[in-house]
Amino acid sequence: MIRRHVIVSGAVQGVGYRYLARKHAERLEISGWVRNLPDGTVEAEVQGPSRAVREMLRRLEQGPPGSRVTGLTVDEVEPRGDDEGFRIIR
Repeated sequence: MIRRHVIVSGAVQGVGYRYLARKHAERLEISGWVRNLPDGTVEAEVQGPSRAVREMLRRLEQGPPGSRVTGLTVDEVEPRGDDEGFRIIR
């Protein structure tokens, strides 16, 4: 089990990015959360088996149609046991 903290930059707000991230996370059975930040980036934490998390990061880098991802900053964080499901934080 691994957990990653992610900051996604580019044109990633107002294009359904968070909703697509939740859809991918549910399909990959990943827990965590995603939210928009005031500076126009999207922040997320994703947790699950390493293979599923790597696939999630690949999908976050692609983004939904209408988005333009220019960068992904990924940091390792300690896995947590209190996450259930994947949430959009407002």
